[in-house]
Formats: sequence, C-alpha cells, structure tokens
Amino acid sequence: MTEATLATPTHAAVNLGSFWRQRPSWLNLRADFLAGLTVAAISLPQSIAYALIAGVDPTFGLYAAIVFTAVAGLLGSSNHLVNGPTGAVSLVVFSALAFIDPSATYELYEALFFLAVLIGVVQILIAALRLGNLTRYISESVVTGFIVGAAVLTIIGQVASALGVKSQGTGHQHVLYRLWLTLSQEAPINPKAVAISLGAIVLAIVSRRLVKRYQLPQLDMLLVLLLVSGAAWAFGWSAHGPGIKPAVSLIESVPARLPGFHIPEIRWHWFIDLSGSAVAIAVLGLLEALAIAKAIAHKSGQELDYNRQIMAEGIGNLVGGFFRAMPGAGSLSRTAINYQAGAVSRFAGVFAALVVAVVVVALGPLTAYIPKAALAGLLIVAASRLIDVDRLRYVIKGSRYDALLLLATALAGVFVNIEFAILIGVLVSVAGYVPRASRLRSRELIVSPERVVRERLSQDDEPGSDVLIIDIEGELFFGAAPELEEVLYQAARTARARGTQHLVLRLKRARNPDIVAIEVLEHFLKDARAQGLTVLLAGVGPELHRLLKRIGADRYVPEELVFPEEDEEFSASLKAIRKARSLQPTSATRNTAEGAYYLV
Repeated sequence: MTEATLATPTHAAVNLGSFWRQRPSWLNLRADFLAGLTVAAISLPQSIAYALIAGVDPTFGLYAAIVFTAVAGLLGSSNHLVNGPTGAVSLVVFSALAFIDPSATYELYEALFFLAVLIGVVQILIAALRLGNLTRYISESVVTGFIVGAAVLTIIGQVASALGVKSQGTGHQHVLYRLWLTLSQEAPINPKAVAISLGAIVLAIVSRRLVKRYQLPQLDMLLVLLLVSGAAWAFGWSAHGPGIKPAVSLIESVPARLPGFHIPEIRWHWFIDLSGSAVAIAVLGLLEALAIAKAIAHKSGQELDYNRQIMAEGIGNLVGGFFRAMPGAGSLSRTAINYQAGAVSRFAGVFAALVVAVVVVALGPLTAYIPKAALAGLLIVAASRLIDVDRLRYVIKGSRYDALLLLATALAGVFVNIEFAILIGVLVSVAGYVPRASRLRSRELIVSPERVVRERLSQDDEPGSDVLIIDIEGELFFGAAPELEEVLYQAARTARARGTQHLVLRLKRARNPDIVAIEVLEHFLKDARAQGLTVLLAGVGPELHRLLKRIGADRYVPEELVFPEEDEEFSASLKAIRKARSLQPTSATRNTAEGAYYLV
C-alpha cells in the first residue's frame, strides 16, 4: 500500500443514477467479466479459508463473497476495490465470538449475523456523519504494523491444521498460549496432513513465480487447491462416508443453494458483548478498504469519494448480515488481481460475486473433499505475502518514529489483542507526536547595522537596546503551554536585563491556538503591562486575532499594537518593529524608524 493524496468530491451520498448513466460499453463489460472470473478463482478458496479462521461454517464466507461483494461493488466509489471476507477481519471476528461455546453452533452463527448487522450500522453512521476523512489521521505505519500482526496471527492459526492435529484451547485464551497447548499435546502429528500442507505451500510458491514470469492469468491459488485436493482424493486420504473416517480432516460441505433472507436473532447480552467488537471491526474494515482503494486509485488515477465508499461498506455488511454472510472488508489480494486483470468498472466485483454464486450452486457439495491442511498451506502463503518486506525495510531505515509505530502495532496484535492493535498504535502515535508538536522554537531577531532584520546568530551579534524581537514558531495548543510560558517570561527577563521597554512578539509561524495557550498569552500580556513592558504582536493570524478579541486582550495590548498577518511577506513584522522604534523617547530613534527598510 502506498500513501496517496486524493481529492475528495463534495458529494458523499451513494449515487446509483450516475453509476447507470456511466454504464460501460460491451467491450468494457467483457473486460470486467474476465477480471471478475479471475477474482472469483481466488475468492472461492479464500472465502472458505477465512470463514474457518473466524471459526464458522465455510458457507458463510462464500455467502459474504456473494452478497457483500455484490452490494459493496454496486454502491462503492472505487472502480477496482473488491470486498469480501478478509484475514484480518476474520481474526477479530473469531476473537469477538469467543464468549460463545464453539459447540453451540446455532448461537454462534446467529451472533455472527447479528455482529455483521452491528458493523454495518456503525459504518453507515460514520458515513452519515461524514467522518471518512478522519481515517487519514491514522498513520500508514500503524496500518502496516496491523497487517504484519494479522499475518503472523493467521500463520499461527493454521499450524494445527497444517500438522493435522486438533487445535487446543479456547478463544478466551491468548493465541500464543493456544499454540503452545496445540504443539505440546500428546496427539501425534499426521504425516499425511503435513505432506498436503507442504505440498500446497511449495506449489503455491512455484505457481506464482510461473504466473509472474509468463504473464499467466492469476488462477494459481484455485488450481493449487484443486490439484492438492485431487491428489488427496487419489491417494484415498479424503475418502469418507458411513463408517469411513478420512485420513485427514476435511472442511464442511457447502450446501448447493444461494443465501436466503434471514433475520438474525437478537439477545440483549449479545449486544453488550459484541458492541465494542463491532466498532473495532467497523473501523478496521474501513481502514483496510480505504487504504487499498487509495493505493489502487494512486495507480489508476481515479478520484475517490471516501464517505461514499464507507457507506457502501456499511450497507454491504448490513445486508450481508440478513443473508447469513460473515462480516468483511476490502481485500488487498483480490483488489490487486482485479486491477491487474484489466477491470474497468465496479461491474467486475459484481461479476466475481455472480461466478461464486454459480459455483456454489453447481459444485458446493464437492467442498467436502477439500482437506483443511490444503487450505492451511494456502493461507500460510497468502499471509506471508501480506508482509511487505521492502516496505518494512524502508520504514525501519527511514524513520525511528514510524518504525516504533509499526513495531508497537504489530507486537500489540500478536501479544495483546488484534482487536486493540490499531487503537494501541494510534495511542503510541499520539504519545509520540504530542511531545514533538509541543516543542516551540523561539529565536531572537536583531536589526543589523545594514538595517536588515535577521536571526541573532551568536553572542557577537550586538543585540538592540531599544527593541527586543522574539520570533515564536510551533503549535499553540495545551501541550505547548508550559514551553510558551517559559519563552514569554524569559523574553521579559531579557528585556528587563537590557533595559528595553518594547518587546515585539513575532507570531507568524505560531499555529492553531487553543484556549490554554491563549490564557498563557493573556496572563503574560497582563503582567508585562503591569511591569511597564510594551508588547507588540506581529504576524497575528486570523484565528489568533479573533481569540484575542473575544477574551478582551485589548485591555493589555491596544489594537494599534497588534499587526495582523498580511499578504506581503514580513510586512506585519516590519510595521511592528518600526512602530516600536517610533515609540522611543528620543527623536533620533523615531526619525531612523520612519525611514528604515528591513528584511527578515
């Protein structure tokens, strides 16, 4: 994913009319159909695998690949974003449903559908309140760290299936502790399952290299799944039936029917248990979708409407919840394949959903012959590909601050909780940013013998005895208030030591004042006036000027001593310096001030 600055249209409502008016030509429809067919090939195995990660029936993953993908594709803003089940969302869903006994499948599945509805409602509210642009304040490094953490957890979660042993522990226990219980159990490793998972991994790596080398259609994941499952069937490892136990664990059979309308059961204690997770998954899903959409838009040159895309994500999850679909988000791998396959419009995602629907109806029961070890191997490869090594190296080498954010988020996902990984990353970013933002830079300016206003570079520069000029730069918010107070009162002490009665505060580069910083400035102006120090304010921005008027600062600094920021560079500072010199008691100083011209 790359950082991209994209213009956001003023309208945020979902506009189906403009979508149909811009219906592509038959040539474009053909390109979208071929791209959708390619996406469906990877969506089928991924949807089944991600449902297993979430601890639910594979059917619900396929239903999400049908309903959620089609709805979000129709209503979204991005021409290339493909939605559906994702590994990161599936991990958090598994964690969110951990309070329900896995054997109580009815309650588990009803809670899953209710969770999807809650997620959709939260996302729709975010879009309705036009909060989509707030996602840009979450650092790219935090998102990258989250993806790394989710990829590691995905790999850990597939160890049991890859080894052919039963996963131990419960969802309430930490994932690393469950891994330890799984690896230390007395049950022997199944060599047939290991052979299947290793074979899937090797074939997936080799086939992807062949696809890239010879520019082949990206059907490799589906072909590997079919090949490995076929080999297991040929060896008799997946044979099952009455009285016949398969040699390796198999996934559940998918019924050959399309999703039907279903109202999820609602229980009050579910709402209490799931509401926090719903917000976390909603935000996580939006971050995934918007980050992927921005990355693709950066390549395609498309202009995105963030709030419209968020609305589409919310409606997709909401509708999916009423059609027995698990929650989802934007898929990085499917979106990349969709773009590379030549998709032109959002019809490509719709075609992908239709192809998945046809396959479910025609071949659904055959999924009962897919070994869990085969999907585990493919998921390990897919999760490994999410870890962008070049990006990690770039971030770690380029900035210690961003490296800290990335590592903190990734480690939080693995060692704390994947639900709170992004929140922890954001808190770390805020904790790191506030001290940096609170640093004010102050410097003394002098009027040189050549009548040039410049920074006092050393002690050899003779300071002016008539006017003290202090330039303040930085964010005037509560975090910077103590430093602002120190700068102001140090300036007063310096003026008193030099016998100077006029202080010019240059505030041209002082930004975003809040009431705490304004209060510090007001107290200083009051104290300075009481001590006989005349303060002139130069380069005052519009917001600061309004705040000073509201609090009645003209009691301590008259309006004629406030010089607002103007279009001409440095003119406000020059006027303030000249005004300060004109206030000097000697006529010689006043005459010099009237004819002087300064540059800063």
